[in-house]
Amino acid sequence: KQKNCLEMLDELTKNLLEKWYPLAIDKEYGGYFTNITYDFKLMPSQEKMIVTQARHMWTTAKAARFLNSEKYYDYSLHGFKFMMEKMWDDKYGGFYQIRSREGNLCEIEGWLDEKRTYGNAFAIYGLATLYDITKDKNILEAAINAFDWLDKHAYDPQFKGYFQFLTREGIPFDKNSSYKTKATDAVECGYKDQNSSIHLLEAFTELYHVWKDKKLYNRLLELLTLIRDVITTPEGYLQLFFERDWKPVSFRNAPEEIRKANYRLDHVSFGHDYETAFLMLEASYALGLENDVETLRTAKKMLDHAIENGWDKKNGGFFDEGYYFTENGKCQIIKDTKNWWAQAEALNVLLLFSKIFPNEKKYYKLFLKEWEYIKKYLIDHKYGDWYWGSLEKEPHYRTQPKGTIWKATYHNGRALMNCITILSDDDCELYISNEK
Repeated sequence: KQKNCLEMLDELTKNLLEKWYPLAIDKEYGGYFTNITYDFKLMPSQEKMIVTQARHMWTTAKAARFLNSEKYYDYSLHGFKFMMEKMWDDKYGGFYQIRSREGNLCEIEGWLDEKRTYGNAFAIYGLATLYDITKDKNILEAAINAFDWLDKHAYDPQFKGYFQFLTREGIPFDKNSSYKTKATDAVECGYKDQNSSIHLLEAFTELYHVWKDKKLYNRLLELLTLIRDVITTPEGYLQLFFERDWKPVSFRNAPEEIRKANYRLDHVSFGHDYETAFLMLEASYALGLENDVETLRTAKKMLDHAIENGWDKKNGGFFDEGYYFTENGKCQIIKDTKNWWAQAEALNVLLLFSKIFPNEKKYYKLFLKEWEYIKKYLIDHKYGDWYWGSLEKEPHYRTQPKGTIWKATYHNGRALMNCITILSDDDCELYISNEK
């Protein structure tokens, strides 16, 4: 344990955080740089997406407390000005999904002035964490305003949950709306989805830690129940997309060519499943749900399903995607790659469950195997950080960018901080209290 703990601390500080910061700090225009080469050089194009900006804010805020570091405190606070002056829409409210480096209109990904619930969720997540280390009431006010805006514009009072696609004015739209999006995620337009739902859960959990508001409590509890009882299937995996009334979107019985064309909307994402298991337990604890056996049971089922169906028994690591081709058939692997964020989340949840269920030795054994896999195939021991995909499956990632709008320091930073805490034998009561 001590060896793994020291390895992870070294990985967190020297090979991740110190490689990214202060390199990612944009001192000229504010916020954080996005695109970084495989050998940690800034790339010419530097758009800024709200998700990545908020994740940098969150990671550096957590690192400031974890390492008792003034410099990471400053790095986290640095992102606030750009977020509020350039990414928050002063006219209609809400955070834009993307802006240029300078904070102006950006054509990358086709979002333009559109907003996404997913992006606003991460803004809340980052702001709540920044407030937690600064106690600056202006930052808390910004987080609350973002929550209020999202709840006013994206919440569905009839069927619950939140709409994902929003115009600049905050009006939800679908494929039948007069407004037509040209964004790269247009195929998902009009559906409710697991991904924005689980990250709303995550964001509301973080906000509730610092703001004990009754409506926020109700929305967080509602999301937890929705994810646990509706979005998660009886088998233990997340259905990805839904109609407004939560009817699942499935192409299982469609012709093969249609099914293949729609795998993005309908597959088993093992990484999201066990990441959600962790996020549900966090939410349950934040809500003060004592002896929440139902949430723990579902969370365990989600991790066990991923282990049974998605773990590579030969080489280690979790495959990216599976599919149930028939109602009662076995889950088959349809994408055998192993991306960085899913392996990071696996590290976190396997160690956590080894503490919650100490008599089930498989969790700790798989945690050790996962860490060895990550060290062998995902960590870049020469230039720093982790490759996007494991070199076992996708060796071309050796020279692909370390930073993009979708890749920063949040998944592996969180996993390493959480694992170091547990391995250091710090208090695990937070999760173990749910086992009874």
